[in-house]
Amino acid sequence: MTQSIHIIPDDTYNRTLVAHTHPPDWVNPEPAPRYNLVVIGAGTAGLVTAAGAAGLGAKVALLERDLMGGDCLNVGCVPSKALLRTARAYAEVREAGRYGVEVPPGTRVNFPAVMERMRRLRAEISPHDSAARFHNLGVDVFLGEGRFLNPDTIEVAGKKLRFRKAVIAAGGRAAALPIPGLAEAGYLTNETVFSLTELPRRLAVIGAGPIGCELAQAFARFGSQVSLLEVAPQILIREDPDAAERIQTALEQDGVSISLECNIHTVKNQGTEKLIIMEQKGVSRELHVDAILLGVGRAPNVEGLNLEVVGVEYDTKVGVKVNDQLQTTNPRIYAAGDICSAYKFTHMADALARIVLQNTLFLGRAKASALTVPWCTYTDPEIAHVGFYEKEAEEKEIPVQTFVQELRDVDRARLDGEVEGFVKVHVRKESDKLLGATIVARHAGEMISELTVAMVGGLGLKTLATVIHPYPTQAEAIRKTADAYNRTRLTPLVKSLFARWLAWGR
Repeated sequence: MTQSIHIIPDDTYNRTLVAHTHPPDWVNPEPAPRYNLVVIGAGTAGLVTAAGAAGLGAKVALLERDLMGGDCLNVGCVPSKALLRTARAYAEVREAGRYGVEVPPGTRVNFPAVMERMRRLRAEISPHDSAARFHNLGVDVFLGEGRFLNPDTIEVAGKKLRFRKAVIAAGGRAAALPIPGLAEAGYLTNETVFSLTELPRRLAVIGAGPIGCELAQAFARFGSQVSLLEVAPQILIREDPDAAERIQTALEQDGVSISLECNIHTVKNQGTEKLIIMEQKGVSRELHVDAILLGVGRAPNVEGLNLEVVGVEYDTKVGVKVNDQLQTTNPRIYAAGDICSAYKFTHMADALARIVLQNTLFLGRAKASALTVPWCTYTDPEIAHVGFYEKEAEEKEIPVQTFVQELRDVDRARLDGEVEGFVKVHVRKESDKLLGATIVARHAGEMISELTVAMVGGLGLKTLATVIHPYPTQAEAIRKTADAYNRTRLTPLVKSLFARWLAWGR
């Protein structure tokens, strides 16, 4: 029998989740004499690796110490996007008057019902990542903490598993900050915030990265008084400054108070509230809140694996060291997902797992550097990106030409009332070759894929200009950027010759 895991609140939905992802009555199987592949960690990278290898006929063992499904199912994509959908629904009701829809006064968010809906959806999705499903796929599932014993053996729950190849996919966890008093005062992370059943009246969000911005906007829409605190001079510091500015405006319109270039000195408990003492641009400030949400990135789960025993190099901040084929410093051991990648996205974990499959089972030489990786922050509007930013291209001394199409000049965006966004595309100067793109739009995450496909397929803006887009759609903004590129090809000489041709034709 495995060690029981309990999630609060203890309701039927969380019990269903646990029953699928860490069943309390699960009995680990007797190990096979030797496995083709032993995978540590049943998050996205581990699940894709294990399912793919078993489907190809390999003998596979999959180890998980907590909940199968990893961050994505349990404390990441699934619960967060369930909350964001409710927040968007409320915003649509709140703004319905703009569209001629009369909404009775007093409309509000029922926060306990929102969280119950999230738990229900998470439980409904969990069978896909369940221990039973992977057992039925032919994977030996072991629940417990795995650690390397020697170069070809891993121990889990008292059982020894011998392997030909191993994959470390142990993922990451919420990073902490050494702010004096923060730990004593108590704080939420993405791993605990989804257990809330009551809405905090005043919420401080430390860190204006993707997690911080998404949840700050959502909780503000739910009715919290939200303060977003960031040490950098802009929110979403990795993103295009123009795009980050649009998102900041959207958050502030939803009532989020944003403090940039903010250094937190200490946190204190004061009765039922928490006091944050900070400095912003040389001015000392105090902030009284009821709860603190820390969203400052991820830390790799490298501890407890006995990586030193098998010669796998790692860093407690960066993670496991891998080469371009995702091979660790031990040639028999590979890694995939958040534990080794700078791109901590579910879709990236999936892509890296597929590379691991090729390189472990087929002696392949697939490279992580060959991937074209898009990403999206699911604020409202969303911000999505792929490829180079303009600054990155300039740093690499790549000459760039940039085309921007504002959504206010796209008919569908005007009809939808969603004009505060743009499509920005970078091409190599004097070429139509796509180098990168950023989109700010209500559904930017859906729109970015067209540009990603073009980049992967080696297609340029000239080709995108020939693609017929249904009218009216917001994706027409992409074709308009391509049209703008085509207009640059009409040099004064070409225009003059064309005018003469037209005159001769008359």
